[in-house]
Parts: sequence; structure tokens; C-alpha cells
Amino acid sequence: MFYLVGLGLNLKSISLESSDICRKADKVYIENYTVEFPYNIEELERVTGRRIIPLTRMMVENELFVEDARKKDVVLLIYGSPLTATTHISLILKCKKEGIPFQIIHNASIFDAICEAGLQVYKFGKTASIPGWQEDYKPKSFIEIIKLNLAIRAHTLILVDLGLAYGDALKQLQEACKKKVKLGRIVVCSKLGTENARIYYDFLPELYGKEVYAPFCFIIPSELHFLEQEALEAIKEKI
Repeated sequence: MFYLVGLGLNLKSISLESSDICRKADKVYIENYTVEFPYNIEELERVTGRRIIPLTRMMVENELFVEDARKKDVVLLIYGSPLTATTHISLILKCKKEGIPFQIIHNASIFDAICEAGLQVYKFGKTASIPGWQEDYKPKSFIEIIKLNLAIRAHTLILVDLGLAYGDALKQLQEACKKKVKLGRIVVCSKLGTENARIYYDFLPELYGKEVYAPFCFIIPSELHFLEQEALEAIKEKI
């Protein structure tokens, strides 16, 4: 059996079902190249009682490790929810095509946790990502997604590439939006789902220097319902 297991957002979020599967499995892998975990693998090994093998992007995408699930129990641990990345649904499609038995264990993700800011989840549009810029390569395509969402009065969740520091990500957002999108107050979410979670709501220049640690994300609010406005103002008052 191949098990695709969501870990949720903090070290204690792994379910009883998932813990039981890990203890009994022949091999337990983890994919840790798409997000910076708020804990390390050694801590997770202590919680699960199992040795956990990290997989690189190439190892996940070539799908060879799934072959063992024909005769053994193989687990792939994913931070958050297991099916929010297209790579992971590809693994399930492989199992379906090749007759490999599989099971998906769902969990909470950033898409659930952002509602803690008070914004209504069904009012979000397409999700955007900010990649790390290089001196000669500064992609700004995420701005088009923001503009599209604002045009239909939808909020925009902006994920941040692994390794991109908060201050640098904020600078990239500010530079990319210059003369293209007029931003009002935006939301910054840090380590949601953990005891060290932080949410800030302010104009972009005021957000530099805030206590923000990975994993973090930005939200560009669109037109607000009065309850959303009330929730965000409550956050603003705590800053």
C-alpha cells in the first residue's frame, strides 16, 4: 500500500491514524523541498517513532519510490494537506494506472489556516507565488494574478518560495506592484497553525521589521464584507 499522509501545520497535528500507519510501514519518506517546516525531521522522528527518509524533488517526480508499494507499505509525509501540490496528485494517478493500492490521509493546510485572519475562504481567487529573484531574472507574473483577482473582487493568497527571506519577499512584492497595482493594507501570516503564529494587517511600508518567520505568506484583500473588515481591524489593533 502507498500512503500519502498530510502532516498538518505543527508537530502535534499528525493524526492518530497517520501515526499508526507510520509505525507499521516498511518505509517512511518525507517531501521537504516545497516549504520550510516549523520543526525539523528529528523532532518528527521522535513523535512518530520512525526513521524518516527525506526525498529530493527529483526523487519524488521520478516516482520510483512508489514501486515498493506493490509489495510493501510505503508512506510519503507531506507538510499541510497532501494534495495541494500537483506533484502529489501525479503519484496517485501513477497508482491508479499501475494498480498500486493507495490511501490518502488528509490534514489541515495553509488554505484552511488563512481564515484565521477573518477573511472568508470562498472569496479567495487564484493563488499566486513569489519566486526568489536573481540579478538578471525577476519574474513578476504573480502581479497579473493579483490584478485578475481584484477585478472580480477576490482576495489573493500569495505563497513564498522556499528560502526567500521575509524582508526580501516584501521588497519584491513592493517593487513588482509599483505602477501596476495600488495596494492598500495587506495581510502577513507567519507560522499559522503553531503556537508562534502571527498575523499582521497594515500598509506595506509599515510591515518591514515585523516578527515574521517561515513558513509565511501574504494576502492581498479585495472588497471586504463588514465582518471581514471588523476581523482585520481587530488584528490591526494588536500590532
